[in-house]
Amino acid sequence: MSRLLIVLLLFINLNSFSKNNFIISNDTSSNKINKKKLYKFLAIEGAVLAGTISYLRFQWYSDKQRVPFHFYNDFKGWLQIDKFGHFYASYLESLVGYKILKKSNINENKALLFGGSQGFILEAPIEFFDAYYEGWGFSISDVIANALGSTFFIVQQKVFDEQWIKPKLTFSRSIYAQNANGYLGKNNFISELVYDYNGYTYWFSLTPNKFIKSEFIPNWLALSVGYGADGMIGEFDNLTKYNGVIIPEYKRHRQFYLSLDIDFSKIHTNSKFLKRVFNSISYIKLPFPTLEISNNRIKGYWIHY
Repeated sequence: MSRLLIVLLLFINLNSFSKNNFIISNDTSSNKINKKKLYKFLAIEGAVLAGTISYLRFQWYSDKQRVPFHFYNDFKGWLQIDKFGHFYASYLESLVGYKILKKSNINENKALLFGGSQGFILEAPIEFFDAYYEGWGFSISDVIANALGSTFFIVQQKVFDEQWIKPKLTFSRSIYAQNANGYLGKNNFISELVYDYNGYTYWFSLTPNKFIKSEFIPNWLALSVGYGADGMIGEFDNLTKYNGVIIPEYKRHRQFYLSLDIDFSKIHTNSKFLKRVFNSISYIKLPFPTLEISNNRIKGYWIHY
């Protein structure tokens, strides 16, 4: 889950740059790439990614023994919340790659091919790192989720010339982390953000006006369907004890949501600063009234995080 934070930081950083940062001339008939600025930007982004991956390797593998290359089937782990995380991270990485190349005046097809594939490419080394440590392994389902994230971005951009359906996420601290004696984080927000899969909900958000074309519906108003899971204190089955402390018994279950949403990228403003802010937060779902379907019941929330 840590990689989600990295990707969001990179996305916010990207949106602090305008296209003119990468273009020498504003004459659209002879726009030339400012290679010096582009390479500098890519170097900074590359350094951030390399440094963060190195840190995560230390965090993930510090207590694991190095072993020969092996596979690991974790498709059913965490009720697939982890797979949605891979999909979302890969999607945003592809979005960042595409935007960098487009702002650098690279043509559409090349930007889609090389930038749109960035999510899959950047996630691949992590799977090979996992393959050499005990307790981890090369996960084919992770690779598929990474590929689907990049593909989801590329197909929409190719077909619609924009992203009609935007993946988003929300996170809120759960009672399970509080009762897991450190297994789901060290009782603080950042630690639980990394380890507690119960806190995540992944959304697919679209604006009805893409289909209805009604003057009564604002272009920024959106509907979101979401997926989460609860009651998980263990990858496949719940632990009964951790570090000598008994863990309460919980039922693992899936959660499906329907909610309102805002597509900030559709809010008109003449402020360049606000445009960048709106673009940066447009892939995070905000709390809104929500319906939840889980355990064969329907619940309603005035506000759901």
